[in-house]
Amino acid sequence: MQGLNTLTPTRPRKRERELQERPTIPLVDGHEITVTHPDKILFPDDGITKGELAEYYQLIAKRMLPHVRDRPLHMNRFPGGIQYNPIQQKRVPDSFPAWIKRTTLDLQRGGTITHAVIDNAASLVYLAQYNVVTVHVWLSCIQAPNQPDQVMFDLDPADEDFSLVRKTALTLKALLEELKLVPFVKTTGSRGLHVIAPITVGPTFEEVHRFADAVAQRLAAADTKHLTTEFTKQKREGRLFLDVNRNAYAQTAVAPYAVRARRGAPIAMPITWSEVESDGLRPDGIGIRNVTEWLRHHDDPWKSIERSKKPLPPLNQSEQPDRSGRRKGVSRKPPP
Repeated sequence: MQGLNTLTPTRPRKRERELQERPTIPLVDGHEITVTHPDKILFPDDGITKGELAEYYQLIAKRMLPHVRDRPLHMNRFPGGIQYNPIQQKRVPDSFPAWIKRTTLDLQRGGTITHAVIDNAASLVYLAQYNVVTVHVWLSCIQAPNQPDQVMFDLDPADEDFSLVRKTALTLKALLEELKLVPFVKTTGSRGLHVIAPITVGPTFEEVHRFADAVAQRLAAADTKHLTTEFTKQKREGRLFLDVNRNAYAQTAVAPYAVRARRGAPIAMPITWSEVESDGLRPDGIGIRNVTEWLRHHDDPWKSIERSKKPLPPLNQSEQPDRSGRRKGVSRKPPP
């Protein structure tokens, strides 16, 4: 990719001044955005710059927007680079321009919080200018914040055995299809896979979480040697964790096509189920420096996700999950 961080060599002082002042993206969706310090290195092991990050988010906007539009945003900011701890930011700052969409939602323990919402390419580029490397979004939209339109399963391995992750994802796919849902999958850009099934808006997060719990416990019961739903890491005993705790009010998941703050700037990439069957698949195999070639040969595997929504299957009494003990992430927000 070229453009954002392509600068003509100049004398050091003049170059430094231009890096601070030059509008590297003159116009995006009708908005002028100045990416300051485009040569600032955010990924020190790779030399990947802030300008490259902004350029990637502009490139990917057309594919990414349908999957993040109208979803409250959680920002992972790295103003000093990914070698430092991120600033975890939910509340939109006053410094954001007025054209960035906002939504004010209830907090679990009272009060409200105003989130930013991504609804155009300019928003994505501006977030990169704000040193946001990774965007996380809710599983519900602002029109019905307590009623998710996705149920999510995070397959979190205990080690580097990605073959177990792939095998588990395919087994989960078959189970969800048996339940008349349409599953989709993406790499996390980290170590695992996310399996998502779009659902018709209606059930609350608590109801969706119970369903996800029941499915995960059914899956784990069939392979107790390798799979677990145990939240406490010390009790997992090296097994893959079937994490369903993102299915709760105000919880977030890494957005499709978002960059992760890891070496190589890997991308949380939507993929096809046939790719999950491949031994060559890696959860962090696509980064912002090799994504252009990937995009050239792959359509968006999630382009049908919106029209694939199905009603959440009901649970009969015998299918109710074991909710004993403290389970992080369970929504306690009552339905409106």
